[in-house]
Amino acid sequence: MSRISGSPLRHAGFGLVEIMVSVVIGMLAILVMMQQLSIFEHNKRTTTGGADAQNNGAIALYGLQRDIRQSGYGITGYTYDGVVKRYLFTCSASLLSGGTVPVVPVIINPATSVIPAADANTDTLLVFYGNSNGQPHGNVIGSQTGLNSTVQSPASFAVGDIVMASPYSCSANLQPRPVTAVGATTITSASGAGTTMFNLGPSPSVLAYAVRNGNLTMCDYMTTNCSGAVTTATWVPIASNIVSMRAQYGVDTSSPVDGIVDSYNQTTPTTMCGWARVSAVRLALVARNGEYNKTDPDGNDVTSAAPTWDGSAGAAFNLSGNSEWSHYRYTVFQTVVPMRNLTWLGVQAVC
Repeated sequence: MSRISGSPLRHAGFGLVEIMVSVVIGMLAILVMMQQLSIFEHNKRTTTGGADAQNNGAIALYGLQRDIRQSGYGITGYTYDGVVKRYLFTCSASLLSGGTVPVVPVIINPATSVIPAADANTDTLLVFYGNSNGQPHGNVIGSQTGLNSTVQSPASFAVGDIVMASPYSCSANLQPRPVTAVGATTITSASGAGTTMFNLGPSPSVLAYAVRNGNLTMCDYMTTNCSGAVTTATWVPIASNIVSMRAQYGVDTSSPVDGIVDSYNQTTPTTMCGWARVSAVRLALVARNGEYNKTDPDGNDVTSAAPTWDGSAGAAFNLSGNSEWSHYRYTVFQTVVPMRNLTWLGVQAVC
């Protein structure tokens, strides 16, 4: 056989250098795709985390607004001696759960014997209201014999309603107890002696709120002695990633009282006239995005300054309880909640 002159033999395929170049190009492409995927996943977590913070904050604020609006229902009555009207709010009540609480619509930062200390630099709230379908401002007690009390409107009471017999001046704790019988002119209850019978309805609410471990938690004093040990069984998380709660009373400082809020503070009233001047609660919640953000190449954190609220002339929230607070994003929810059951009593002339 002979080979044609000028037609060299050709071999098909890739050389080692070509293969190595292809591998390097493929690895670079994979690295770029993985980096883009990481960026996309981070942005997705930031977006969904922000949405979760928005939802948690909105739901928590709605629940608190609902309870504060109802606060005081069934306990906002007063007695009248011809000169001075006296609110029930100077009394305390010993509940069947074993706890003892002040009988007031809302308390900001009650004693730690009522609500144990919460996360640093946050406020606590105690909200008290009834759900009676009857007269909410108290029935005058005509006479008492044993457990039987003669009242003005016995038809407004029902067996199972929780009632409190309040004397003219509270020298001892009130005893909220259920009605066991309703007669033509009397009701039967172990609620003690008093001049006025307050009906709290079949399921009153005495709710304690506190921020614990970065969550808004709630404890129901009607079923649990919330002043005891703090556990997840008693203090139930109701909204996650709520890192701060702040509250202030809206106070009418005018003389005479005109029913208009002039300033906000955290001083809990101790007298009838002091409560007559409170008609709202200013409330703020700080919700945190659950996504942790690293310090950028320039040494900057995602949040350079703590968020602020309208209360106290735009004071910043103190988030220093978490040493890495600046690595998260925050949303502030704030509102002014009218305490309608106080407002409906009107301006008290004696104040």
